Amino acid sequence: MPETRSSGMHIRVNPEIKASVEPILAAIGLSFSDVFNLTLNQIYLKRKIPFELSAIQLTENGYTPDFEAELILSSKESHAAVANGAKTHKTAADLRASLDAEEEYE
Repeated sequence: MPETRSSGMHIRVNPEIKASVEPILAAIGLSFSDVFNLTLNQIYLKRKIPFELSAIQLTENGYTPDFEAELILSSKESHAAVANGAKTHKTAADLRASLDAEEEYE
C-alpha cells in the first residue's frame, strides 16, 4: 500500500459563514478538512468545479438580491401581521403546539 501523505494549507474564510456552517458539518459528521478534500477529489474526478458558479452579485449581507428582497418582504409581512394582532410565539415548540391546535379545529 502506498504511503499516504498530507499537505497543510491555510485558507481565509468569512468568520460568520464559518460559524454558521460548523454546526451543519458537525451534524453530518464532517470537518472543514473533510469538505475541502471531498471538493478537491470531485474537481479531480470530474475535471470541473462540482457546483454551479455564476456572476450574480451578492448583497452586503451575502445574499442574492432576489433572496434578500424575499426576506425583506417576509419580514414586513410578519411585522404587519403582528401589528394587526397575529399571535406570536417565543419558541418553535410554542409554534408547533399552536399549529397542532389549529389542525384539531379544522
